[in-house]
Amino acid sequence: MLVAEAAPQFPNEQRPVAELRGVGPALAEKLARIGVSQVQDLLFVLPSRYEDRTQISEIGSLRPGSRVVVEGEIQLTEVTYRRRRQLLCRITDGTGSLTLRFFYFSGAQQANLARGTRILCFGEVRKGPLGLEIVHPEYRRVAASGPGGERPEPLEEVLTPIYPTTEGVPQARLRHLIDLALGEAARSGVRDWIPPAMLADLELPSLVDALTMMHRPPRDAHLPELLSGRHPAQRRLSFEELLAHQLSLRLLRQEIQGDPAAPLANDALERMFLQSLPFALTGAQARALAEVDRDLQAARPMVRLVQGDVGCGKTVVAAAAAARAVGSGLQAALMAPTELLAEQHAKNFERWFRELDVPVALVTGSLPARARRSALASVANGDINIVVGTHALFQESMEFARLGLVIVDEQHRFGVHQRLSLRDKGARDGQLPHQLIMTATPIPRTLAMTAYADLDVSVIDELPPGRTPVTTIVKPESSRDEVVRRVHQAVKSGRQAYWVCPLIDESEELRYQAAEESAKELQEALPDVRVGLVHGRMSAREKELGMYQFKEGTIGLLVATTVIEVGVDVPNATLMVIENAERMGLAQLHQLRGRVGRGAHESHCVLLYGGKLSEMARARLAAIRETNDGFVIARRDLELRGPGELLGTRQTGLADMRVADLLRDADLLPAVQAAAETLLRQNPEAVRALTRRWIGAGERYGRIA
Repeated sequence: MLVAEAAPQFPNEQRPVAELRGVGPALAEKLARIGVSQVQDLLFVLPSRYEDRTQISEIGSLRPGSRVVVEGEIQLTEVTYRRRRQLLCRITDGTGSLTLRFFYFSGAQQANLARGTRILCFGEVRKGPLGLEIVHPEYRRVAASGPGGERPEPLEEVLTPIYPTTEGVPQARLRHLIDLALGEAARSGVRDWIPPAMLADLELPSLVDALTMMHRPPRDAHLPELLSGRHPAQRRLSFEELLAHQLSLRLLRQEIQGDPAAPLANDALERMFLQSLPFALTGAQARALAEVDRDLQAARPMVRLVQGDVGCGKTVVAAAAAARAVGSGLQAALMAPTELLAEQHAKNFERWFRELDVPVALVTGSLPARARRSALASVANGDINIVVGTHALFQESMEFARLGLVIVDEQHRFGVHQRLSLRDKGARDGQLPHQLIMTATPIPRTLAMTAYADLDVSVIDELPPGRTPVTTIVKPESSRDEVVRRVHQAVKSGRQAYWVCPLIDESEELRYQAAEESAKELQEALPDVRVGLVHGRMSAREKELGMYQFKEGTIGLLVATTVIEVGVDVPNATLMVIENAERMGLAQLHQLRGRVGRGAHESHCVLLYGGKLSEMARARLAAIRETNDGFVIARRDLELRGPGELLGTRQTGLADMRVADLLRDADLLPAVQAAAETLLRQNPEAVRALTRRWIGAGERYGRIA
C-alpha cells in the first residue's frame, strides 16, 4: 500500500499534468476532455471494470467470449488477402493452437512476429474461419521458461484496470500515466481531506489505500464486490464524491442566503386571495403555505421546493405566495417548461386574480411581436405585477421593475443555472428575489437529501377532496379495437377521453403510431365522436383552441402527444389511453395518468403496449398499475432507472457521478450530511479542495469561488 510521509508536501495537488514525462500539449488537451488538468486528477479517473491477466490459460481450454492471457510459439506468420489485407499468426502451446489476426500492421511488426518467436498475448477469444482466434491482441515477445518452470518475465501481479477513455488516449497510455501519478503519491502522499475519525466510524479506508485498491487490486481481490460497488475502497470514494456534491449545493445555499432580500410582510392581498377561492386549502396545502410565508417574511432570499403528487394543489400555494409579493409592492414571475403549461398557468392566475384587479401577463417565444412588446414594456415599467412564461423570462430582452418572487414549475425540466438566471434578473439595489420551486415528480427522501441540498423542502402529501383514484389497466396492442369501443362508451355517456401518442410523425425505426395518423383512424372508427388533436408542432393559437374546445366539452376525444403531460385540468375527462406505454418512464406515465380522475367520476387509464415486453418495461407497467401514490412510484423509478433519469440530466450533475450511486449508497447519506456540516464549519480549505477534486474548477452551481 502507498504510505504518505510524516509531513507530506503533496506536490501533485496543483501540478499540471503537462509536467509528466511524455505529456505534450496535444495529449494534455485530450486529457482535459476527461477532466484531467492536474496530476492529482489522474488518480480520480477510476476503472469501469477489470481484467484478470495474472494467469496463463491453456490454448486447448479456451472458449469463445473469454478474455484471456495465452503464451505460445509462433508456427506460421503470413499476409493474406481475404477481402482485405491482413496478417495471420498461428501460435501453439502444446495443448492447442490459436490464430492471431491483425488488420492494421507494419512491415516491422510482421518481421517481429517471425516463426519460432515466443509471445505472451491478451485478448478476447472468438470463432474464426480457421478455428478460435484473437483479433488485434495486446502482445509482447518473451523468452522461454527456465528448466524448473520459472518465468524470466513475471505476469501481472494485479488485476488490470480498464478505464473510460477519450479519443486519442489509449488504455495503455492512460494506464501508464496513472501509474506515474500513483508513484508520485507513494513518494509524497495525496491529501486526505476527511478526518480519520469520520472514516473510522464508517469503517472506511484512507484515501490513499482506497485509490491503490481501485487502480491496482491484487489478484485475490473479490472481483464481484468490486464490480458491484460494495467494496470498502469504492465505498470510501463514494462517500467523498457524495460529500463533494453535498458541499457544492450547501455552498450555493449559503451564497444565496447570504444576500439580502426584501421581506414580504404585507399579507392583506394574500388573505383576500384565499378568501376569494371557491374551496378551502387542504391541511397539507395550508402547512406548505405557512412554511413559504415564514420564509418570505425574512430579510434573506427564500429558496424552497414544494413537491407533491399530481393534482395536490401546488399551483394554488404558488399563487398565494405571488399575492403576498404583489401586496408587498413587488412583482412575481412564474416560469414553466412548456408553452402549453405556461398558458394553463396564465389562465388560472388570470381567473384567480381578476376579482382582485391584479393583471397577469403571458410571455412566451411564440407570442405575436406586438403583444410581446406590449407585455415586456408593461412588466418593465411596473404596470404588470404577475408574469407567467417559459424560458423567455430570463432572456436578455426581459426586464422587471421590481421582481420580488421567482416561481419555477417542474424544477427537473430546468437546470440550476436557468433558475439562477431568472433570479439574477431580479437583483435590485443589492437585493435578490425569493425563489419558490415546484415539482410534481416526488423525489424519495434519500435522493432529495443530496439532489436538493440547496433548497428547503415542503411536501404536499394530501390530495384535495373529490379526487377519485384512477384504475390502471395494461393491454396489448391487439386489444386496440376493444379499447376504441371503451372510448366510444365513455364519450356517449357524457364523459371525455384522452388518447396519447409518443410521436408526431410516422417513424419507421420506432414504428410508433403517430398522433396525426391516430387522430384520422379514430375519427373514422368513431364517426359520431368529435376528435381533436394537439401536438408540439402546432402554433400556440392552434393548441390553445384545441385545449379550449376540449375543456369546454365540444371535443369528446383529444388525441395528443405528451405535451398534455402537465397543466391540463378537465374534470369531465375520465379515460386516458396511452399508446406504446412500455417506452415511457414511470414518472411520465404517472404525470399523464394524473390528467384524469380530477373530478368526482370513476376514471380509468389504459396502457397499450406493442411487441414483447423487456424486463424493465414489464416492471414499469406493473408498478404503475399497482399504485396511484406518486411517492411510491418515485421510489420504484429510482430503483429501476437511477437518479440521473429521475431528476433529469440537467439537474445538478448528479447523473455524472463517477463512483457513487444514490440508491446503492443511500445508507451513507446521513454521514455525508454530518460531514458536510463539520467541514463547512471547521475547514473551508477542505470544502474548496473536495468540490474541485470531484466536480471541477470550471462549472459551479452559483458564484462559488
